[in-house]
Amino acid sequence: QVQLVESGGGLVQPGGSLRVSCAPSVRISSFHVMGWYRQAPGKERELVATITPGGFANYVDSMKDRFTISRDIAKNTMYLQMDGLKPEDTAVYLCNAHGTGRLRGREYWGRGTQVTVSS
Repeated sequence: QVQLVESGGGLVQPGGSLRVSCAPSVRISSFHVMGWYRQAPGKERELVATITPGGFANYVDSMKDRFTISRDIAKNTMYLQMDGLKPEDTAVYLCNAHGTGRLRGREYWGRGTQVTVSS
């Protein structure tokens, strides 16, 4: 069974930085578009950023100047580097991946990692 496991969340002060990671249980090349979403308490899940196998990144406008998505084939991990964090960035951050090849047509979600921005 394919799993996506997030890590790296935690408590950070406003203005601080944090990097969250997503490690799939299969080769990262098994996925086409991968991305990060987030869900704050009482709010709907929202897209943060996506990245293609070729490394093309796409961001939600409100986050593109502060967040950086990347994908390391050698480490089989996707990252989200978050800088200049604000209290409104507090949410559970979830990894998402769309399968390709033998996994084509399937979509996968991780369970999420909590990011809390507070002084």
